[in-house]
Amino acid sequence: MRNQVEDPLRSRIKLVALAGALLLVLAACGGDDDDAGTTVAAGDGTTAAPAGGLVCQVTDVGGVDDRGFNQNSWEGAQRAAEEFGGEAKVLESQAETDYEVNINSFVDEGCDLIVTVGFLLGAATETAAVANPDRKFAIVDFAYEAPTDNLKGLVFDTDQAAFLAGYLAAGMSETGTVGTFGGINIPPVTIFMDGFAKGVAHYNEAKGTAVEVLGWDLETQDGSFTGNFESLDDGRAFAQSLVDEGADIVMPVAGPVGLGSAALATELGTFRVIGVDTDQFESDPNNSSVYLTSVLKELDDAVFAAADLALNGVFDSELYVGTLENGGVSIAPFHDHDGDVPQELKDELAALTDAIIAGEIASLAG
Repeated sequence: MRNQVEDPLRSRIKLVALAGALLLVLAACGGDDDDAGTTVAAGDGTTAAPAGGLVCQVTDVGGVDDRGFNQNSWEGAQRAAEEFGGEAKVLESQAETDYEVNINSFVDEGCDLIVTVGFLLGAATETAAVANPDRKFAIVDFAYEAPTDNLKGLVFDTDQAAFLAGYLAAGMSETGTVGTFGGINIPPVTIFMDGFAKGVAHYNEAKGTAVEVLGWDLETQDGSFTGNFESLDDGRAFAQSLVDEGADIVMPVAGPVGLGSAALATELGTFRVIGVDTDQFESDPNNSSVYLTSVLKELDDAVFAAADLALNGVFDSELYVGTLENGGVSIAPFHDHDGDVPQELKDELAALTDAIIAGEIASLAG
C-alpha cells in the first residue's frame, strides 16, 4: 500500500465549482442524457454485499476500457475484491448527467466503497458522501479542502513524472520542437502539460538549447484542448497540427483521444508519442512502437489502497498523493526506443529523479 502524504498537492488541485462551460462541453461529448450509464460488471442482482465486501466504481466518460485512467482504476478495484474475497462492480457514465444517478445506484446497492473516477465527478461525489455518512467514498483526481470523514481524495503529483518526460523529449527531439495537448482544461490534465513544459525548459537551461514546446504556455498557463476525452479523430487532428508545426514528439493528455494520435504516428512514422496514465506501449499494442515512454499514475494501487482501508475497517479521509518518492508516479521504460536513448540522457533522468524527490527543482517546489 502506498504511503499517505499530507501535502494537498501543493494547492494546485482544490475544491472548485464545476464551471458551467465544462459541463456543457462534457454533456455535448457524452451519450444520451436519459441513459443512466452502462453496467459493465455486476453481481447476482441482490443488494446484499458479499462477505469480503463490495467495491463499486463509477467511471467518467471514455469507458472502463479506455486503456487509461478508468481502466487502470477498475483494475485496482478488481484486485481488491479478489484479494479480500469480495466483489467489484462498475457503472460507466455516458454523460455528466449520469454521475449522480450512478453514484446513488451504488449507494442503494450497499457498496462498502464507492470509487468515482475523474475530476468532473467531484461535486456529485461530495454531495453523495454528505448525504450518506454511512457509506465510504474515494475519488480519483480530486482533492477537497475540507473532506467529510467518509470521503478520500486520491491525487497525483503528475508534474514530477511529466517533468522527466519533458526533459527526455527535449533531449530526443531532432527538430527542436515538441508538443502537447489536453482533453478538457482541468487540473488533472494541465498538471501533465505544465510539468512537461517545465522539463523542456529545464533541459534548455542546462544545455543552452532552445527546444520549443507547442500546446502549452508556461507564462499564461494555457494551451490547446480538444474539449473531450473520447474523439480519436480529434487525437489525429491535434497531433497532425503539432507535427505540421514541426513537432516530432507529442504528448496527448486526453484519455482515449490520445489513441488517435498514436494511430497517426504509426501511419506517418515521423513522430513519437509520450503516453499518459498507463504504460501505453503495453495497453495500446497496435501502436506500441511509437511510444517513447509514458507518464504513469499508479491509479490501481491508489484504488486498491483505499479499498483495503474501507474493507478492513480503518478508512480515513486523509488525502493520498502519489509522488516519485512513494512510487505513485513515474515514467515507463523506453521499450523499443531504449537503444535510441543515450546513456548520458538516462543518467541525467536518474539524477533529476533524485533531485525532484529531494525538493531541489525550484519549478516543482512550493
